[in-house]
Amino acid sequence: MITGLLEGNKRFVTDVFQKEKEYFADLAKVQRPTVLWIGCSDSRVPVNTITQTRAGEIFVHRNVANIVATNDWNLSAVLEFSINHLRIPDIVVCGHYGCGGIVAMDDVSREDRYIPIWLNNAYKAKERVDEKLVSLQMQIDPEQRLRLIVEENVRLQLEHLQEYPFVRDAMKESKLSIHGWVYDMTSGGIKVMQKNRVACRE
Repeated sequence: MITGLLEGNKRFVTDVFQKEKEYFADLAKVQRPTVLWIGCSDSRVPVNTITQTRAGEIFVHRNVANIVATNDWNLSAVLEFSINHLRIPDIVVCGHYGCGGIVAMDDVSREDRYIPIWLNNAYKAKERVDEKLVSLQMQIDPEQRLRLIVEENVRLQLEHLQEYPFVRDAMKESKLSIHGWVYDMTSGGIKVMQKNRVACRE
């Protein structure tokens, strides 16, 4: 597989890079992405493929279950750089149906040490869905329940995003919009869950 990656790079150089030398030469000088994408690390959700975008158009941060954790220095640095330096006007938090991280909240392996700690940042989404189903006295298909949790997790991570003061400030100044999406691997389509133009938290 590793050899295949290097062979793929050779094809990229020949079939793409050489034919678009001017475009990549401009990219080498400066990047001007217009969207920060916070998505899941899942290999089945390749950002540029599902959005049909080119190199340089999307600034990408991916992790298990597309989580926005305010104690994650990696993400915090990405956000700060995106907003304060790249002046990116839109942030997308994109989840996907069939997310292994969401499934893992129901069945945490005893062998795992770090995954459960990380998923604590999404657990409230599971609680919200389960509490609503109980209050409505509804019993639904397990797969449908997981889809609801995926959607609620996107909403939850948008809330976490607005806990950053510089994110709220940029939104209040109409310099930033945040969006919640869910990708469906069975159809290839993206479902728009939520869009905020004004910070909803103080």
